[in-house]
Amino acid sequence: MSTTNKFTAGEPMYRTNRRAFLSYLGAAPTLTAFAGAGLLSSSRAFADDGPLNSSERRHRAFVLRRDAALYQKDLPDNPSLSNGDQELYPNRIASYSKGLPHNNLGEVDLNAYGTLIKALGSGRWGDFESIPLGGTSKLSNPQGAYCFSMEGADAAAPSIPAPPAFSSAQMAAEIAEDYWYALTRDVPFSQYGTDPTIAQAAADLSKFSDYRGPKVNGQVTPDVIFRGSTPADLTGPYISQFLLKPTPFGATTVPQLYRTSVARDDYLTKYSDWLNIQRGGSAGSNVFDSTPRYIRNNRDLSLYLLVDFSGQANFQAALLLQSFGSAALSPNNPYLHSATQVGNVTFSAATSLDLVGRASNPANRANFCQKWLVHRRIRPEAFAGRIHNHVTGAANYPIHSDILNSAALKAVFSAHGTYLLPMAYPVGSPLHPSYPAAHATTAGAGITMLKAVFNESFDSQSCRGFR
Repeated sequence: MSTTNKFTAGEPMYRTNRRAFLSYLGAAPTLTAFAGAGLLSSSRAFADDGPLNSSERRHRAFVLRRDAALYQKDLPDNPSLSNGDQELYPNRIASYSKGLPHNNLGEVDLNAYGTLIKALGSGRWGDFESIPLGGTSKLSNPQGAYCFSMEGADAAAPSIPAPPAFSSAQMAAEIAEDYWYALTRDVPFSQYGTDPTIAQAAADLSKFSDYRGPKVNGQVTPDVIFRGSTPADLTGPYISQFLLKPTPFGATTVPQLYRTSVARDDYLTKYSDWLNIQRGGSAGSNVFDSTPRYIRNNRDLSLYLLVDFSGQANFQAALLLQSFGSAALSPNNPYLHSATQVGNVTFSAATSLDLVGRASNPANRANFCQKWLVHRRIRPEAFAGRIHNHVTGAANYPIHSDILNSAALKAVFSAHGTYLLPMAYPVGSPLHPSYPAAHATTAGAGITMLKAVFNESFDSQSCRGFR
């Protein structure tokens, strides 16, 4: 897909400018007449002589919904652009293709890939049903990319930057980080400061020319490795207390002890296994630890992410924050200042759980729209297969020298005898493209809701029982 084209289905992607909403209401001529008639105010539930009657209420509901739709409709076009890899590589080596038929190099059958593109272009059920699969595994909901959202911005509205290109230094740095994630999967977070493999990973990542993670004085250190680059990501322990503290759940409390697998329970390190999974073949099962664990390392975190429901961590955070009562609520909650009312259907615990729970699905609709219709970015496990075949001489791919000269490749070959990316579970990655990340998208949506409902400055340490 061209970097100047709109997405495959023929409709543009849009960016929502939420800050413009209030000014839009004042400027839109179609709304002025309704404002003059006294029917526009979003907080107005009463006519001059009392509550709205049923007819007025129906009209008021219509105006609210129509005006919200007009606001979204009139936003400027801002289409998302792909990184151009699909056109650059006719053999589709940089495009997502897991689950389709592949040759022995793990390169997708071009006729099968063309059928996928045809289905994504038409959106028709019959075209999706005609996609040839390479095994028994099914693609993860590509037709969901067309699902409309009935509240807020439509799924096709948000715009995001293009991911790094296949041959770029940034792509090399990202896969190197993935290798080191895998190689240090069993290291407890509490031991990062003293573990020699973590130190080796930090030193190696510091050498990459386009590593975007945090650094200290220009170097990756054990204190900042594998952390994000957004505000406060470097503050506190690696795992949030929201993933450790017992979670209140109605009349019971649920300890956050999770099923995980045993140390060194890694998969897709043999080429035959890797190729089978790229073709959508069946896989076995993890070797599970008999003892439930608090999340203490990246293996535990991987197994948590494998089976959690969408937005689970956000939902748990809301339940924990609610246990502190009004102390944790946003200072803008109107009922904090009421002498006669408390919240119930509005500005209450029920509200926060509804908002946090409801955020995940619309977020994922937008996510899948980007995944399937715009970027179709290759999965890290598949990219590692390209690296393996390139290094072993089975193929020649335009892979950046930063990763080819990396200590990560030497370390993974020493551990497993291949240059493949060790995966934490037999199925490897999900059967949908890698960009944008679904967990990251739902986390961001849920956190936005949490910040709207609760006090961002709330200090739980001052509350009994949360130390």
